[in-house]
Amino acid sequence: MGSDRSGVAGRFTWPVRRRTPPGPEGTAEDIAVQDLAEREAAEQRLPPPEPEPLIEPPRFNLAAFRLAALGLAIVLALGLAMVRLFVGGPPSVADLREQAGIAAWAELPIGVKDDQPGLALRDKDGRWSGFDVDIAYMIAEDLGFRRSEVKFYSIESEDRPRMQATNAEGERVPVKLVIASFSITPTRIADGVRFSAPYLYTEQSVLTMKGSIPKVSSIADLRDKRVCSISASTSLDAPEEEDAVVVPRNRISECIADLRAGRVQAVTTDAAILAGFKHKFPDDFDHWDVGLDPTERYGVNTGENPALQKLVDLTLYRSYTDPKDSRWEEAYDRNLQSEVDNNDKAPIAVAEQPRVVRPDIREQPWEDVFGE
Repeated sequence: MGSDRSGVAGRFTWPVRRRTPPGPEGTAEDIAVQDLAEREAAEQRLPPPEPEPLIEPPRFNLAAFRLAALGLAIVLALGLAMVRLFVGGPPSVADLREQAGIAAWAELPIGVKDDQPGLALRDKDGRWSGFDVDIAYMIAEDLGFRRSEVKFYSIESEDRPRMQATNAEGERVPVKLVIASFSITPTRIADGVRFSAPYLYTEQSVLTMKGSIPKVSSIADLRDKRVCSISASTSLDAPEEEDAVVVPRNRISECIADLRAGRVQAVTTDAAILAGFKHKFPDDFDHWDVGLDPTERYGVNTGENPALQKLVDLTLYRSYTDPKDSRWEEAYDRNLQSEVDNNDKAPIAVAEQPRVVRPDIREQPWEDVFGE
């Protein structure tokens, strides 16, 4: 197979130049010199191409990707937190105060009983004292009211759901809170009463004139006897079921007056109420534990004001959980524990604040709302 070398020209081959035989134009040396010069010139004219660089494929930086993903997640979490903090979620204390309308109240009117020693009593000089009164001051303080801005008004049992009290002149006065030995019951809730969490546990008991009845161990021992109790109270049911002759009165002081006058043989209502009379007049009365199972749970009626209800619950929750908040314990010791000795073995109330569920309130980062 023949070949034509004159036509071969590869990427790295140089063009072949045929040499001119020696002749008259020059000697062999001249020709060699000329040939070398031409080769050098050719090399200068046609430089060899640069080798193509090798291109490495891009490397995937997994650590950088993870860091970027973490940063994005943090930004999203902070964004959601800010939205929840300032836009969504449950109301804050400031929101609740605005919704309740507290800023517009120059004073805080509260309906309380005025004839229950140990719970709520107004003396001849117009001074108020008792466990309910101290609980009222505790709530008012957390709502931002000074003691001088708290106004107490007497309230009858049947007026507690209506939030209507009476001033010293006998005029009707609407109140913002009712703290008046008001027991929480399903019936009252169904009727529209808005209660706070319970603030005291007690039970039903019986009071008689000293020595008039040898022993009262159950409500059944009062069968066929005349028994006084407060109208619109939960204490009427038990004596009625045992065939006692029930005499309802609007005020417990009226029942005590009937008992002293012999118009009734016994008075039955909450032990926390009757213990105050036994303590105040230890030689006049006998106080009996009748072993009834139902627990009376006192609550604060906040009326048609759900925001106010949450704020009251917040006070009770802080009082229950905050070890530095001893206001409830001090109120109990001062008003109820002090009555124990004069009441022998009769019950008064549970000497521990009822457990309170944590209210659904938003706590800002700079606040200590719950005292936890």
